[in-house]
Amino acid sequence: MHFIPPVEALKSQLDTLSDSAKKGFIRLSTSCQVNHLMGWLNAQSEYPRFYWQSREAGAVEYATLGAVKAFDSLAALQADLARLADLGGEQPDYFGGMAFDTSTVGWEHFPGCHFLLPRIELRRQQTGATLSLNLRFDDRCPEAEIVQARACLAALKEERPLPCLLPHVYQREDRPAQKEWAASVAQVTHPDHLSHTPKVVLSRETCLTTPETPSPWALLARWQAGAADCFHFGVQLTPHEAFIGCPPERLYTREGRHLMTEALAGTTRRGRDAQQDQALADELLADKKNSLENQCVYQQLLTQLEPLSSHVQMGEAHTVKLRSVQHIRRLIHAELHQNVTDQRLLAVLPPTPAVGGVPRESALAFIRQHERHRRGWYAGVLGRISHTSSDLSVAIRCAHIGPETIRLYAGAGIVAGSQPDEEWHELDAKIADIMSLLGMG
Repeated sequence: MHFIPPVEALKSQLDTLSDSAKKGFIRLSTSCQVNHLMGWLNAQSEYPRFYWQSREAGAVEYATLGAVKAFDSLAALQADLARLADLGGEQPDYFGGMAFDTSTVGWEHFPGCHFLLPRIELRRQQTGATLSLNLRFDDRCPEAEIVQARACLAALKEERPLPCLLPHVYQREDRPAQKEWAASVAQVTHPDHLSHTPKVVLSRETCLTTPETPSPWALLARWQAGAADCFHFGVQLTPHEAFIGCPPERLYTREGRHLMTEALAGTTRRGRDAQQDQALADELLADKKNSLENQCVYQQLLTQLEPLSSHVQMGEAHTVKLRSVQHIRRLIHAELHQNVTDQRLLAVLPPTPAVGGVPRESALAFIRQHERHRRGWYAGVLGRISHTSSDLSVAIRCAHIGPETIRLYAGAGIVAGSQPDEEWHELDAKIADIMSLLGMG
């Protein structure tokens, strides 16, 4: 049997697409062989580029190129989802994210909200890989759409090995410095402040400068290899900046009207061996300060979900073990009312108490007033949305990569009993993984 290369197979399907088929959304697909999706992404010349994999074992990997349509508001995204759902047929996946605080100035090339319907989609699952070309005919000239699709196919490059990550010398600056951090923690834990705002999540930006910036895709690939049980994402909207990460925390996953979210807050280190590790986990679950931090998160989630749901159920507290730290987690399941959309959920749930604080508005007011670095998409939302299902992470454990700079972010929930030095060391533990990837830890 004669083998047809995947790009040629898609071109052939496009050439033979009948006029009667040119309606609504169409996905043309062919099987393909790919060794490494990030090696494929790194070889391309098209933008934007997006990588996404959920944290479950064996989850589908997605790598996307280009954009059929892009949306800089949840309202516009939801309108497009509804429009295609009304037309029927196959429904697309949209990929993107939102900033932590859309009311403040963020990163230059990352809008407050940005989701896209990709032009090219490469998916890999356990049964194999599929290369797809996405087309829209409900709101545009069919001839122009075909021309744009052909141009994107013609620009596709063969997968290449990722460049090696060579050791670099980095200059490091923490913002805020430890002295300023201690002052902010003292303000948050003052009884007068605790009386109206029991939790504020303070963050730190660790800025690394280097004469040569490593490939974000090579960096993410190495990071991913040591970050099991985490989400994995990479976003490159322009050639100048990238945002990558391996966050452990889910915002929510939705299948139809069933939603699952979680309260992930409260942190301790990993042990030297299994016995010490379990002892630290038991101490974490019994610790009043960490239990309070987790309680602040789940109580707000329950309060937010109850008006949107016919049924909400929360599981028992347990620990999640990551490479350098372990956290307290409680799973929450909800059955959503018929009319509850992703737009409604994303207007209500983020920023979660695990990255903002409680009550939300007074915690955000403190962050806006006292944090001098820009969080941008750090602690925001990142993932995949479709009509039938959605899967979104909280964008922590991440790196913002620009020309000659890598900015790492970590946060700590400050509540009654928080000690500045302990919280500062927790931040160090949270960025230890990526620091070690850079040859600095």
